[in-house]
Amino acid sequence: IGGIIAALPFFWMIFGAFKSGAEIRQIPPTFVPQDWTLENFTTILNDPELPLATFYRNSLFVALTNVVVTLFTSSVLGFIFAKYAFRGRDVLFWYLMALMMVPPSVLMIPNYLILSEIGLLNNLWGLVVTVVVDPFAILVMRQFMRSLPDEQIESARVDGASEFRIYWSVVLPQVKPALATLGLLTFMFNWNAYLWPLIVLTENEKRTIPVILSWYSTQHSAQLNLVMAASVLMVVPVLIVFLATQRWIVQGLTLSGGK
Repeated sequence: IGGIIAALPFFWMIFGAFKSGAEIRQIPPTFVPQDWTLENFTTILNDPELPLATFYRNSLFVALTNVVVTLFTSSVLGFIFAKYAFRGRDVLFWYLMALMMVPPSVLMIPNYLILSEIGLLNNLWGLVVTVVVDPFAILVMRQFMRSLPDEQIESARVDGASEFRIYWSVVLPQVKPALATLGLLTFMFNWNAYLWPLIVLTENEKRTIPVILSWYSTQHSAQLNLVMAASVLMVVPVLIVFLATQRWIVQGLTLSGGK
């Protein structure tokens, strides 16, 4: 029952995207469209002020690049914190965990000044370099990798495998569920990010989908059918990624890392 209630706004958005302007404003409202239409999507895709291909490209670049970078750094650091003993390991790990308590809004001004100094303002790479190290992602990978049998790693060392080979060939194949779950969360966070891209990106052709959607909603506040259709187009990539990774996500929630 709770799931149905939570999903109602989502289905209202989808059905609203296929309604005409008159039907979406009528009282009493209809939940399922009486006359299905694709005119809303046609209007958006043919709008010269809304080159969706450009904004999709920008958002996909930011989201996918952050996924790759975050998965690499978090898995490497998670492996180090989980399976290596060195002086100061616990102090360094808890320092990273303490960073999770710092509100993102506190870091915006320092990050903005850093991007200004290195010339990455109004640059898509500016949305990547500030999140290269993600404490939450490191915590997830470290906790998952701690359950891996130490005997497998020692056996690989005895066989002459390098440390990177152990990480790549022994550890990573066993943490695919954690990688898929973390990849989906990272993708969704960066795809839906609004405030930081709004601050960093100043030129319209470099904007991402959420920023443009907010602008479009303001410009067409009286045309809710168009706003609903634009929102559906924004959600579609996230649904595709979820469907592609849901098998691994379920495994990540139900299985441990050991095999």
